Amino acid sequence: MSIEKLPEEAKKGGKITFSEVLLIDDGKETIVGKPTIPGATITAEVAEEGRAKTVRVVRYKAKSRYHKVYGHRQPYTKVKITSLAGKAKTAAKKETKKAE
Repeated sequence: MSIEKLPEEAKKGGKITFSEVLLIDDGKETIVGKPTIPGATITAEVAEEGRAKTVRVVRYKAKSRYHKVYGHRQPYTKVKITSLAGKAKTAAKKETKKAE
C-alpha cells in the first residue's frame, strides 16, 4: 500500500506503528471508528520509498504568449501491513452491541 511520505525515522525494512485506526475489514465484518477505533493498532513494515510519476502542471494565459510548464513528483512510502493488534475486535463488538 502506498501512503504519503513518512518521516525519516521510517527507513526501508523498519517497522512503524499506526495508533489511529479508522476502519477494520476482515472479510466477514467491517468496523468503522467514531472517529477512530479505541485500542486498535496496526504494525507495518516499510517496503520502499520513492516518488510517483511526473505530473505536468501548465500555466497558460490566452492571447499574451504566456505559458509555463512545471513538473511535480509526489513522494510516497510503500508499506506492508504485518499485523493488527490491540483490543480492536472486542471494542468493535461492544460498540455494535450498544448500537443495537
